[in-house]
Amino acid sequence: MIDLHSHTTASDGQHTPAELLSFAQAAGVTTLAVTDHDTVANIEACTREATGRGMRLVPGIEVSIIMNRREVHILGHFVDPSEVRLAKFGEHLKVQREQRMEQMVEKIRKLGFPVTMQHVTDLAGPNAHLARPHLARVLLEMNYVGSTKEAFDRFLGDGRPAAVSRFEVTLPEAIALIHGAGGTATCAHPGVSKIQENEIAQMQKAGLDGIEAIHSDHPPTSRERFLQWGKSYDLVPTAGSDFHGEIVAPNRHLGSASMVPADFARLEARRPRA
Repeated sequence: MIDLHSHTTASDGQHTPAELLSFAQAAGVTTLAVTDHDTVANIEACTREATGRGMRLVPGIEVSIIMNRREVHILGHFVDPSEVRLAKFGEHLKVQREQRMEQMVEKIRKLGFPVTMQHVTDLAGPNAHLARPHLARVLLEMNYVGSTKEAFDRFLGDGRPAAVSRFEVTLPEAIALIHGAGGTATCAHPGVSKIQENEIAQMQKAGLDGIEAIHSDHPPTSRERFLQWGKSYDLVPTAGSDFHGEIVAPNRHLGSASMVPADFARLEARRPRA
C-alpha cells in the first residue's frame, strides 16, 4: 500500500514520527510519504522509524501557494531534506507562521476567548511550524468549540473573524523549490482546493509532475475526473490519505488512499536529473 500524503507534529499533525509510522504499519502501508507543511524537520526521524519497520519513507513537503487569489497546496516528493534552499525556506516559514499565529491569537482574545501563545506552543511542541489546526485544537481542548471543524467554520477559516493572511509563495517559486531539492511536484487534493481544469493546465505548463487524484476527501466521481485530467495533461496520478490524526482530521485514515506501484515508479522517474 502506497500512501503519499501524511503529517507529523513538525507541522499540524497530531502524532510524532514514531507514532505515525506505527499507525501506518498497522494500517498495512508499506510506502509512506511524510509531507509536513512548509518543513522537512521530521523527515530524518521518520526515515529512521520506517527503516526499522521495513517500510519505505518518501521524504516530502507540502508547500502552500497563492494562486488566483486563494490558497492551493503543492506536494513535493523525493526531496532532499538537506538541500540548502529547502532548509532555509522551512526556517523562514517557521518565523512567518509564528508571527501569523500571534496575530490570530490576538484576534481570538478580542473575540472574548482568553487563549495565549503559550497554550498554542504547549500543544504544538517547541519545534512545530504553527498552523491554524493548532489553534483550533486549543479552542477544542478549552471547550470553546465542539470540533476543530467548528473552530474553522466560526473563527479560523478564510474570511472568518480570526483569520490572518499568510506569507505568499507563487506556483513557479514552489515548483522551482521542489525541483531544486530533487523532488517531484504534485497538485494536492484538487477537489478540496476546488481546482479547475484550466488551473491544472496552468500548473502543468509551470512544471507540475503529478495530480493527487485519489484522496480521502475525494468521492469516486471526483477521482475519475482527476484521473482523466492526469491523462489529458500527462500528470502522474498519486494517492494520499492526508492523515493528520484523529483529533485534527477524524475522517482521514492512513491507507484509505493508495496508488498502484507502476504510477509510483512513474512519479519517481520524473525526479529532476542532476
